[in-house]
Amino acid sequence: MLRPKTSHEICVTTDLSLEGTHFRRDWHPPESIGHRCLARGLSDLAAMGAEPVAVFLSLAVPRRLAADWVDRFLTGFLALAKKLRVPLAGGDTAESPSISQGRGGLIAADIVAVGQVPRGGAVLRSGARSGDIVYVTGTLGGAAAELLALSRYPRKFGKLTDALAGHPHLFPEPRVAVGRRLRELANAMIDVSDGLSTDLTHLCQSSGLAAVVEEAALPIHPLAAESRSVLELALHGGEDYELLFTASPQARIPRKMAEVPIHRIGVMRKASRGQRLVVLKSNDGRHISLEPVGWEHFR
Repeated sequence: MLRPKTSHEICVTTDLSLEGTHFRRDWHPPESIGHRCLARGLSDLAAMGAEPVAVFLSLAVPRRLAADWVDRFLTGFLALAKKLRVPLAGGDTAESPSISQGRGGLIAADIVAVGQVPRGGAVLRSGARSGDIVYVTGTLGGAAAELLALSRYPRKFGKLTDALAGHPHLFPEPRVAVGRRLRELANAMIDVSDGLSTDLTHLCQSSGLAAVVEEAALPIHPLAAESRSVLELALHGGEDYELLFTASPQARIPRKMAEVPIHRIGVMRKASRGQRLVVLKSNDGRHISLEPVGWEHFR
């Protein structure tokens, strides 16, 4: 039985990691897949300003999958759980059915993450106000850049079994500590999982507003800076698991929280009929309508 602290309420999120969609067995080390599975759920809690209480894991694997793969998956999962002090409280396992004659099934991992916030204190996507400043933590584009490198040279990453810094795709860092501190400062918040263009659009839709983002203000990850498609990776790449939030111009937002840099990248404004919800102010002063072309299932 889970009980929140006195005068707190429960936040719950669930996230599915599916082989072939979110990871590939021949690309990703099992430790990375386990780490990423948990990080996805914890990042959702961080975006609500919630303190993690417990997580539940359901895992479906094919019959012929080596037991060592599952052990390594759990090693990556539990290492992050220990680091962020969140217990694995339960879950389930099942055999995934065969795809076709002679072929094994796919791996599926579902995480349910439970957190707590003071009653009425959860940060929602719908709380932004016209005139709010738009901020993002950390850097953008690194996860997408590393995924491109992984797709080209998968063997190069096969021995990365520990959550080392500098690997934003294989071992993302959910901003749990930052999210808790932003609970008192942010009006609206979402994590950058599907790409800045898509996630900021979600926030705008929920708040009934529009946003202007400045290209010059976007914090670029060093891995993305090496690419010819820097802006595309930063705007649409996704899986950075940074926190995208809005706050009043009067709010005192520090340059760093829990050792994580915070960057001012734009402003919220009233939405205009017939115009895109997100506009990019380019380095040469043009205003470019920004389509949400990050990741979306069923697109």
